[in-house]
Amino acid sequence: MEKTVFNPPSVRKPFGQYNHGLYVPPGAALLVTSGQLGIRPDDTIPPGVTEQAELCFEACRAVLDEAGMSFADVIRISAYVTRREDFAPYMAVRDRYTLDPKPVSTLIVVSGFTRPEFLVEVEVTAARVP
Repeated sequence: MEKTVFNPPSVRKPFGQYNHGLYVPPGAALLVTSGQLGIRPDDTIPPGVTEQAELCFEACRAVLDEAGMSFADVIRISAYVTRREDFAPYMAVRDRYTLDPKPVSTLIVVSGFTRPEFLVEVEVTAARVP
């Protein structure tokens, strides 16, 4: 059985490239990541949200790869940005990484992270259906 998408007609259409609900059948392998920040392995942090978001998604990709999964297995994305004006640039990056069926997604504005130069944090949940 495959993942099943749920976007009921009684609920407003999703604002972007995500789904309101995604059913994962029993027996799927599950992977949950910690929040990934826009920081390179050499501890440098790019100044813009687009570059930081790309680093976040690349870090998620590395964890997925290590688990034998890919973005095709991602069922949920939770992301946090520090400025409302970063919604669109973040979502443009997210949309480049997500595959069908689109995962469910939450984006929250927060007052900040552990260091002021961080602008975005992303965590994913993935499920591989046997």
